Amino acid sequence: MSVSSIKTRVAETVAEQVERLNGELRDASAQTILRAALVREWVGKTTYVSSFGAESACMLALIADVDPSMPIIFFDTGMHFPQTLDYRDALIERLGLTDVRTYRPDEAERTRVDPKNNLWKTDTDACCNLRKVAPLAPALEGFDAWVTGRKRFHGGARLSLPVFEHADGRFKINPLANWSQDDVDLLFEQYQLPRHPLVAQGYPSIGCWPCTSPAADPTDVRSGRWLGQDKSECGLHVDKKERPRAF
Repeated sequence: MSVSSIKTRVAETVAEQVERLNGELRDASAQTILRAALVREWVGKTTYVSSFGAESACMLALIADVDPSMPIIFFDTGMHFPQTLDYRDALIERLGLTDVRTYRPDEAERTRVDPKNNLWKTDTDACCNLRKVAPLAPALEGFDAWVTGRKRFHGGARLSLPVFEHADGRFKINPLANWSQDDVDLLFEQYQLPRHPLVAQGYPSIGCWPCTSPAADPTDVRSGRWLGQDKSECGLHVDKKERPRAF
């Protein structure tokens, strides 16, 4: 059998799995989706990449219910608001999460590419690539699937977000794809979760401080991200072939 034939069969198998899971679970609860992923589909091979931002506590609380020892990946970009780092520590303790893994940009590469830590002023894509996208590959090594907290109501490219997808060689699970803002608010209330301190200051979506502002449009959760730029994603959820060259 040729290499191309093997690749085709693998791709078909992946496509069939994605189709089966979306057919079975597209309208399921977030808890049911998480349990299917962790207990049935990718046992011991699933992680969650969390920003510990404005809505991250929702997914973290659901994960804590299913398996508080599930590996959680956090990218310490060196550009987070101090409130985000404090909030991260508070949520870890509050929810009893036992395997939060912190990844940072390669220091030699950071020194070469961004010695003054001001790359964000001239090239936000390159800055995101250095501090979040480049560390993604080593962080995901050994995992077959990763969970995200993306939701369709955030708009942009997320409007057509499926519950299950496959990109860059791994499955991606979006248990909150169907959620609305009301669902988010209800879970915070039901679990009595603390809010990120910056939410009360008008930040409904929170990333690195240089590229995060209060929402410009109250009806658009992500309207304070990369304000004034033709950019709405850091690059973690963009296929490799679609990412701009960073450096």
